[in-house]
Formats: sequence, structure tokens, C-alpha cells
Amino acid sequence: MVDSLFNKLENTYKGKKVFLTGHTGFKGAWMLKTLVMLGADVKGYSLEPKTRQDLFYLIDGNDLCNSVIADLRDKKRLETEILDFQPDYIFHLAAQPLVRLSYEIPSETFEVNVIGTANLLDAVKLLNIKCNIVLITTDKVYYNNEWLYPYRENDRLGGYDPYSASKACAELVIDSYRNSFFNNKTYSSHKKALAVARAGNVIGGGDWSKDRLIPDIVRALSIDKPVNIRNPKSVRPWQHVLEPIAGYLLLGSNLNENPLIFNEAYNFGPQISDTLLVEEMLKLAIQSWGKGSFNVEIDENQHHEAGLLKLDISRAINELKWNPKMDAEEAVSLTMNWYKEYINNINNIKEITSNQILNFFN
Repeated sequence: MVDSLFNKLENTYKGKKVFLTGHTGFKGAWMLKTLVMLGADVKGYSLEPKTRQDLFYLIDGNDLCNSVIADLRDKKRLETEILDFQPDYIFHLAAQPLVRLSYEIPSETFEVNVIGTANLLDAVKLLNIKCNIVLITTDKVYYNNEWLYPYRENDRLGGYDPYSASKACAELVIDSYRNSFFNNKTYSSHKKALAVARAGNVIGGGDWSKDRLIPDIVRALSIDKPVNIRNPKSVRPWQHVLEPIAGYLLLGSNLNENPLIFNEAYNFGPQISDTLLVEEMLKLAIQSWGKGSFNVEIDENQHHEAGLLKLDISRAINELKWNPKMDAEEAVSLTMNWYKEYINNINNIKEITSNQILNFFN
């Protein structure tokens, strides 16, 4: 009998100490719940969730982990929390993650995403135990030529908007620390392995962020209003949140077994056939919801956002044995079912979140 992905990951993480930054965020809360279900001992480090409807509160996140509410820019606090915990694994998800917001707070975006990453790696330098570190950036780290060719991990990095540029800068920081302090040649003395995960646009239940497609759709459809969209013809590598989480966990597992081989960057996204237009995703969401309509907003003064972005995921498939499990229609359906449950029976939301994780990993 072939072990399920859940069993394989449970063998890696059960009883292990995992330091998770960004655990109160949308993706971080899904990661937290998954890690706890796998039997990990989790310490989270993040800012306070913005609202009581955030997924972290809905799954009783404070009961799932040792939750530290603090800023990545607080270098001493971050160092203290990591050294006190002595983690086996670190997953670094905390960030200022919004493109449009980065135009409003550009310097803060660079501080959090670049200096925050350096602060974390400075703390890792002080650890005297073996530790595997997976640092999550984004598909937007690539210098975007708006071409049909899917970006590979060795393509040029860049960034038009402050968010994308900050994440590309973070990757340069990571690469510098890997070469300078965590070099393969001296692994036997430092015992640290760094890998980077670049994920595409993520959807899933519990995301309430401003200016994100699915939250905007749910907010409108739940009050019977048309959905307003900005860039209907933009192409994005959409995927359900559990897809990259599985990738991060597999990457951490492989890093633990072969630290000198898997300390690289990996793309996590959908198959190319599932890289859809914003308008196509919106229509799938309305179909899954059961009713709704939309309007296209024309704003001549809106900030630049990439129009075309595709990822080559062959390295993750071939080296990590990771594969997307859902197509776009399945991902949207699973997402909209979560939101419908939230609206119709919020008391069931912890159960539906757990069930979606178990069904995905088994």
C-alpha cells in the first residue's frame, strides 16, 4: 500500500519544532493548521490579525501554537524567540504581501520584506543546531517581460512595483547569506540549509485581503452586488492555497534529507493549461456560487500591475515529486464552498477547514 502524502509528511514533522513566521495571515493560518494536524510543535511569529473574521481566529490559532505577536523588524525580539525555541524547521511566510498597498507604503514594504528576512537569517546564524529553512517569496520576483514563456528558477529577477522589487531583493539577501554563512562547503560546521519557494496567485477560504480577486468576489456576491474587476484580461498562475503548502512541506522534508541538493529555489504553480484570465476565474467563481454578475472598472490612474505571468513548475515536479492536485475549476469550487459555509454556518468552519486539509493530503 502506497503511503498518502499526509503520512509521508507526518513522518517528517511529527514531534518536530517548527518556527512559522506569518502564522496569523491567510496562507500562514492554513500552514499552521496543517502543521499541527501533522503533529508538529509550532511557534508562530507574526503581527496581530486585522479582523476577528481572519482564518487564524476562526481555527482558534492561539490554541494551536505558541503565538508570538511581534514585528519582523524587531530584530532582538525575533532573535530571542528563535533562539529560545531551537527549531528544527523554519518556514518564513511573514511579509507585506500586497502589490497595490506597496505603492502606498513602499519603504515599509522594503523594510518588512528585505530587512525582515535579513533579521531572521541573522538569528539563524546564531543557532547551534541543525535547521532547515524554507523562505517563501513569490512568482512576482521575476523580471516580467509579459511574454508567453513560463519563468524558470534561473531566469532574471526584478520587480516593477515595490512589492515585487522587495521580494526580488529578499532573494538576493537569501543568496548572499547562503553563500557567505551557510555554504555547502562548510555544511558540516553550520548545519543550515536554505531553500526558496516561489508560489503563484493563491486562493482559498479565509482570505479577506483588500484588492484580491476572490475576497472581492465574495464580498460582492454575499450582498447580491455586481463584482467590480480592474484587469479582466490579466493572466495569473492561480492555485488553491493547499497546493503550495504541500510544496513548502515537501521542500522542507527533502531539505532535511539532502540539504546539499535541495537548497535551491522552486516554483509552485498550476499546470500551464490552468493559467487563466481574471475574467475566467471570476466566471468560475460565479458559477460555483450559483449566481452573480460583474462590471469592469476602468481607472486611467491605477498603478501598474503585471498583465501576463506564468511559471515553469517542472523542477518541483521532477525533483520534489510535487504535483498540482486540482485544476482551476476544482480549486475555485473548494474555495467558494468554504465561503458559503462561512456565511451559512460559521460554527462549522473549523471542521470544514480540517476536512479540506485531510481530503487534500490523503
